Amino acid sequence: MSPSTSALAHTPRSHTVLGHGATEKALTTFLNGIPGVDTVGAEARAQAFASRSLKTTSKAAGLDMIISMVDLTTLEGADTRGKVHTLAQKATMPDVGDPTTPSVAAVCVYGDMVGAVRESLGSWHISQRVDGVAIAAVATAFPSGRASLPVKVADTHFAVAEGADEIDMVIDRGAFLSGSWGVVYDQIVAIKEACRREDGTYAHLKVILETGELATLDNVRRASWLAILAGADFIKTSTGKVSPAATLPVTVTMLEVIRDWYGMTGEKIGMKPAGGIRASKDALRYLVAVAETVGEDWLTPDLFRFGASSLLNDVLMQRQKMRTGHYSGPDYVSVD
Repeated sequence: MSPSTSALAHTPRSHTVLGHGATEKALTTFLNGIPGVDTVGAEARAQAFASRSLKTTSKAAGLDMIISMVDLTTLEGADTRGKVHTLAQKATMPDVGDPTTPSVAAVCVYGDMVGAVRESLGSWHISQRVDGVAIAAVATAFPSGRASLPVKVADTHFAVAEGADEIDMVIDRGAFLSGSWGVVYDQIVAIKEACRREDGTYAHLKVILETGELATLDNVRRASWLAILAGADFIKTSTGKVSPAATLPVTVTMLEVIRDWYGMTGEKIGMKPAGGIRASKDALRYLVAVAETVGEDWLTPDLFRFGASSLLNDVLMQRQKMRTGHYSGPDYVSVD
């Protein structure tokens, strides 16, 4: 079935690319016209980043940088207020034995736990994360995205009203894979508007592509462009519930779209790989990929995040090894 000529929701970004009066046909034409991804080349670039060696001083700085970029996450059906409280306290003081350890970027939970995080963070919580720990909430029927748009909008409204600074939404992968790109676009625009607070400011919107279900890097590239045109502040690889989750080739592909958008408009979009990044050495490779693909300006929590929980534990262990010369026992860091 050919795409319709029905109008899409207008955004300043879509106007930049699609012109005035964007339609699903115009969006489809644009996305189909994007050059394909050289999969072999993307994998080779990722392998090159993985082979970089870092000096001790650079590694130490990199470990602190990773901590400051972590969205400390718990997204389980068995989450309790007590568990979330403990996680929030760890977010502010990841290593109670070393006060020089930076706090993480955000705590990421389901919407109904936002209030518990807000209470736990207290004065550490600063909206939009200037110096404090932000509150991120997953929404839009996470992780499947299988709900009507009114339900997704209500889910987002609730999380924002509870005090979420950031919303991590999931796209409708079924609609995307069936070629209904206008549907996905309009839903993102609607969720972006649902991030609007009473004072007129917006919670930051991270759009999860669930790249493990998109099958090809060409689809990852198209979905990245679509999310940015619709209003994403960040594009994010995965929910962490589907395998494979974040990979370096996928992340590099998404970073290249961010680079191209910046080159076209001068606007910086954030990036969040999530799921499967558990070791410090792997996270350091992602930092190298960021620096060499989009530039060192993106090496800040405002523009790059890791969606993780166990990663923080490994970074703390490696950091303590560099500081003292030895690893502590297995109970040195808390089990999340």
